[in-house]
Amino acid sequence: MKVGVLGATGYAGQELVRLLKRHEEVKDLYLASSSVVGEDYESVYPHWSGQKVGILQDENVPDLDVLFCALPHGLTAVRTGDFLARNIKVIDLGADFRLNSADVYEQWYKIKHPAEDLLTSATYGLPELYRKQIRGQSLIANPGCYPTATLLALVPFLRNKLLQTNYLIIDAKSGVSGAGRGVSIGTHYAEINENFKAYGVANHRHIPEIEQELSRAAGLPLTVNFTPHLVPMTRGMLVTIYAAVQAGVQEEDLRECWLGQYEQEEFVHVLPPGTWPQTKFASGSNNAFLQLTVDQRTGNAIIVATIDNLIKGAAGQAIQNMNLTMGCPEGQGITGMALWP
Repeated sequence: MKVGVLGATGYAGQELVRLLKRHEEVKDLYLASSSVVGEDYESVYPHWSGQKVGILQDENVPDLDVLFCALPHGLTAVRTGDFLARNIKVIDLGADFRLNSADVYEQWYKIKHPAEDLLTSATYGLPELYRKQIRGQSLIANPGCYPTATLLALVPFLRNKLLQTNYLIIDAKSGVSGAGRGVSIGTHYAEINENFKAYGVANHRHIPEIEQELSRAAGLPLTVNFTPHLVPMTRGMLVTIYAAVQAGVQEEDLRECWLGQYEQEEFVHVLPPGTWPQTKFASGSNNAFLQLTVDQRTGNAIIVATIDNLIKGAAGQAIQNMNLTMGCPEGQGITGMALWP
């Protein structure tokens, strides 16, 4: 395959390069960056020294089989119609095609959607939940990192009517790499080191994506309380969810539901009772880990999910989607355990 990456010098872009370089079916790799055109990739990321990754190109995309777009919102959608007309499959790691409604996109992202006519053509790319819909598609919206962890945990329960829908609290934490490679005061070392803070409270842009997909699973509109936090670590994501169970639902019912959904999955792992997910379980891998209990005092389920925000939350899942749409083995190029310690 001939594969390209727009935004190859960002954190998610670099992870795409790392994974695609070891993918057996990727023959040619086109890498582009608007900020460092003409520079050797090794000059941007010196740890690639000696690997001959190539020269960063401008964004005049050549003929490709698949194009990954790791760009800020609004930039991918403007050009997607042209890519599709050239028979280039597009996997967007940004937000442009995650939401079904252009009005909701405008409300949360504060710009008019650049390609509203393509929204119905996009497939939401969370393989463990929508594998059949992804196969063979030309435009895939790679989910956000917070939604990935949240939806893997909750969608099976909502599909099977095991949870009440009027009480869902999502308490999420992410490493700093989720903010991208750009310099800002919010991710300055002196600001985040030995610090722990909530951000985007009640207005984070992943809220409508989470609510859209949870509503899809439940079959009715629902809202959630979602609060993200920034943790002083480089990578990793851990989401703790509080949910009221339906009358008569026991912990074992929830666990059996998860196992029915994920027991045969390569990348989603339901941990044995008593073993709680840690971010290092997933660090550097495409794996997700799940655990839960039902608090007998409150009757509420406590659900925990962890992923690597840059792999299963971005680049790894994007390649998983490429494999599905191109007919490759789903795990090709993205298998492997976490780094420990």
